[in-house]
Amino acid sequence: MQKIILASGSPRRRQLLKQIIGDNFITKNSDYEEDNSLELSAKDLVLMHSLAKGRDVANNLDQGIVISADTLIVYRGKVFGKAHTVENAFKILKQINGHSIECITGLAIIDIKNKKEIQDYEITKLKMKKMTNQEIKDYIKAEQPLDNAGAFAYQKKGAVLIESIDGCYYNIIGLPLYKLHQILNKLGISCFDY
Repeated sequence: MQKIILASGSPRRRQLLKQIIGDNFITKNSDYEEDNSLELSAKDLVLMHSLAKGRDVANNLDQGIVISADTLIVYRGKVFGKAHTVENAFKILKQINGHSIECITGLAIIDIKNKKEIQDYEITKLKMKKMTNQEIKDYIKAEQPLDNAGAFAYQKKGAVLIESIDGCYYNIIGLPLYKLHQILNKLGISCFDY
């Protein structure tokens, strides 16, 4: 069994990876800083960011399989990453309020020993609930979703902000498990072996 390294500090991604391979992995945070202001499509941004995160971690290792991901929310071509502040969270939620949006996650899997890199992405469509300004403020106060793309956490109270989803549920949380399993299979790795 190859050593699996998750290049993420996200507790959500750790929990999702644990769901399919148990405790058979370690985590290493990447020092890569995402820049969502680059003139790239959302798909190209998540692919670039996920690969850069993975390479940052892989460069310090001799072997293993590095898994990295990057998730963004897109509304009418505008990209929303992490809010970081309460003010930004309010602005983001106000803009996507009542609209259909897309959640896009880029995945990068790096087989260090064999020098292979495989990338892919997943898109999930969401319909946001129409909220009053007070509901948005109450949600931000209750959840503090400052570290979530689009300023909401679907796996928590943010679930009540979503009317419907079309696509991979796990993608919204930050790690599309079906897509991840497909990529691992291309490298000859089965989640069932862990």
